[in-house]
Amino acid sequence: MNRQFSRLALALLLTSTSSTFAASRTDLTVTGLITPTACEPTLTDGGIVDYAKIPVKDLNTSGPTLLETKTLQLTVSCNGPASFAISALDNRANTSHYDSALHYGLGKINETEKLGGYSMELRDLVADVPVTPLNSRDEGATWTVGDGLFDKRDWKGFGTRTGGNWAPVALQSLAANLFVTAYIAPTDGLTLTNEVKLDGAATLQIEYL
Repeated sequence: MNRQFSRLALALLLTSTSSTFAASRTDLTVTGLITPTACEPTLTDGGIVDYAKIPVKDLNTSGPTLLETKTLQLTVSCNGPASFAISALDNRANTSHYDSALHYGLGKINETEKLGGYSMELRDLVADVPVTPLNSRDEGATWTVGDGLFDKRDWKGFGTRTGGNWAPVALQSLAANLFVTAYIAPTDGLTLTNEVKLDGAATLQIEYL
């Protein structure tokens, strides 16, 4: 009787141990899609917005000085219909005078004084089909109607409303005016005894959907 009980106990122990070992693992799946479709964004004037020389005497002491809005043309050309969005990366992060996702930095003076900032806005969209600017804050999972302003937290798509939901559509070409508006921070917080270069830099990147 004791032998039979021992054998049964051993069998149950082995079964339990096997189950424990089987649960001590996890699976990795690697997925993706290689596609022949590619899109290339370009900006007129080499993507350079030049404010030339700005005399200190023309700047506001206690408030920001808004500079002239400059316009470039952004085009996106694809070798076939593609669904895509555009994201914007501030290459001068944490240098904008205003702490806002809509403002991009112009660099710093003496590594501490934030020189100012600028915003970017797309207008006058022309594409294969009429499209509306869309925004996604979850990398393309969901979309809402947006304006043309480039928010650093969003992907900007271009689409229509189908079945009650807004979503990007496949396009082969897109053109739009990119309005860039810069401002200089109040000069009472800046050291401007020498020439200071506006040092704004951003990257507009295609995100394939």
